[in-house]
Amino acid sequence: MVKVPVKIKKLANYKGDLPQYQSELASGFDVRAQLDLPMTLKKGERALIPTALSFEIPAGYEIQARPRSGLAIKHGISLVNTPGTIDADYRGEVKIILINLGQEDFLIQDQDRIAQLVIAPVFQADFQFVEELGETHRGAGGFGSTGKN
Repeated sequence: MVKVPVKIKKLANYKGDLPQYQSELASGFDVRAQLDLPMTLKKGERALIPTALSFEIPAGYEIQARPRSGLAIKHGISLVNTPGTIDADYRGEVKIILINLGQEDFLIQDQDRIAQLVIAPVFQADFQFVEELGETHRGAGGFGSTGKN
């Protein structure tokens, strides 16, 4: 298991313990809602939920914000921009954009685990502008062009 050093800053409104991995081989660590009052996320509604954490991520890496599988299957709670990207040069508070895709309103309480964050390597493209691209069997076919199965 490769460990990447990531600095975490607790902001003034942070309560509770620092994030941690829930199992030895987990790829993501949970972040918690930092709320003064509980909030209801209505069906179809989205909201920006504070974590009261900011990170110093090494160059060549990003943090990806992903839904928690339990919230997704049990309540239809997901992230609008999944995976969300936290770039290595961002130093502000990480906030999670939750959406309620479920059938019922969902109550978010202070300290609820709302998302998982994953450290991932980043590769930037070395763009090479050309007049023509190499040919493939698929060509420009998209949006279901490879068949149903």
